[in-house]
Amino acid sequence: MNKTFTFLALAGALALVALVLGMPRVATLSPPPVPHIATPVSPTLPPPPTPPTPPAQASNGSLTMTSRLSHPYITLGSSDEFVTVDVTGAEVPGAQRSPVNLALVIDRSGSMSGYKLAQAKQAARQLVTMLKDEDRLAIVHYGSDVKALPSMAATSSNRARMIQYIEGIWDEGGTNISAGLTTGQHQVNTARSEYKVNRIILISDGQPTEGITDEEGLKRVVKSIRAQGVTVSSLGVGTDFNEDLMQAFAEYGAGAYGFMEDAGKLAAIFQKDLQQAATQVARNVELSFELPAGATLGEVLGYRAHQAGSTVRVAMPDFAAGQTERVVARVRVTGATVGQAVNVTGLKLTYTDLMKDGTVETTASLSAMVTDRSEEVAAKQDKDATVYAVRARSAANLQKAAEAFKVGRRDEARQLIQQNQEMFNEAASVAGAPAVAADVAEQKAVYDEYESAQSAEEVNTAVKRSKSKALKDSGRMGSTY
Repeated sequence: MNKTFTFLALAGALALVALVLGMPRVATLSPPPVPHIATPVSPTLPPPPTPPTPPAQASNGSLTMTSRLSHPYITLGSSDEFVTVDVTGAEVPGAQRSPVNLALVIDRSGSMSGYKLAQAKQAARQLVTMLKDEDRLAIVHYGSDVKALPSMAATSSNRARMIQYIEGIWDEGGTNISAGLTTGQHQVNTARSEYKVNRIILISDGQPTEGITDEEGLKRVVKSIRAQGVTVSSLGVGTDFNEDLMQAFAEYGAGAYGFMEDAGKLAAIFQKDLQQAATQVARNVELSFELPAGATLGEVLGYRAHQAGSTVRVAMPDFAAGQTERVVARVRVTGATVGQAVNVTGLKLTYTDLMKDGTVETTASLSAMVTDRSEEVAAKQDKDATVYAVRARSAANLQKAAEAFKVGRRDEARQLIQQNQEMFNEAASVAGAPAVAADVAEQKAVYDEYESAQSAEEVNTAVKRSKSKALKDSGRMGSTY
């Protein structure tokens, strides 16, 4: 019994000594003088972390590709890497804008009557005043049938004729979007070969009710227009239009999408779209991911991707000067040997350079270093790429939340928004709270709007706002108005 007590007492004393020696010293503001006790530094302690590798930039034309990895260092075994690629159009200081060949296609169906059509006509008049003699414009309006002022040069006398024509547009009939689009295409085609920039601007407030009404058929119409070198931008007004279809028009048409609750904002959007069209620097833009052996694609967030073997292709919109779009992809890679680099992906950006009047190809490659120290992975994590990845992932959740909320599954929508808030809180631990403060506030605003929306119109508005925000957060920053 005494031997046992003595042994336990000795063990307790040793544990106390070990605890005291192992505790970190806490600095005070005015430390009293104390004797300095030198402690040996263990040679196994890791060296201080070095800054993460800066993002890679590549450019040999009017577009610059900036690529980065969420984790420049990975551990042994399988890891998820988020690849972020920013594509930016070159600024052209002092350059005159390019002449444009436009067709403005206006929905004049019965649902546009009153304020919406009046504002659309006012915006169209302002668009006419912004044109120059070397520009061309056709004015198309549709209900059940389609009428058009043929494409013509925007000379002073023709601009007066255009404004007079706009005055005579009145609401009537159903919503024949397909006929409006194909008529716009025909009008643009009359002078398409003479212009580098050919564009249709579609405005609608409703669902297609006449002509081609199925979504796949309408998408084929837009794809056909795009295949002829004509860009399609789509602007939805009010709360009754099919936002998914209008977004698809802009995506397949390589143009821009805008949602306006208030038709009074149309004039500003027309001006923005004209400016974007007139300062275009690249079209037929495609980003490709070349996956090395052992790497697999998880997903491309917010974009339609087409994979054939180890190549993943992502179609992007036409680019104006200064415009930036972002693509975030999740790639699964495997670290096999400590101290060796692992290829994550090759990148290839191809496009028609309107400044060089030719096809340009820009390439880059990304690799990660394998380490057996998890603290090195954390220390060298790319803060910006981490935020971009979380933003894109939250956009996917936001899209799902909007769909759930639209059909009355409010609890599911709330849970998805709460997941987003948790993801941004985790990102804050890497990049700092200020880096995601705006994102956290925006998620709360969405949550609050979902909570307060009661009427069908309020629900539709909340859904369309959420989906527009999801587009921007997924990386479509310059092509979402």
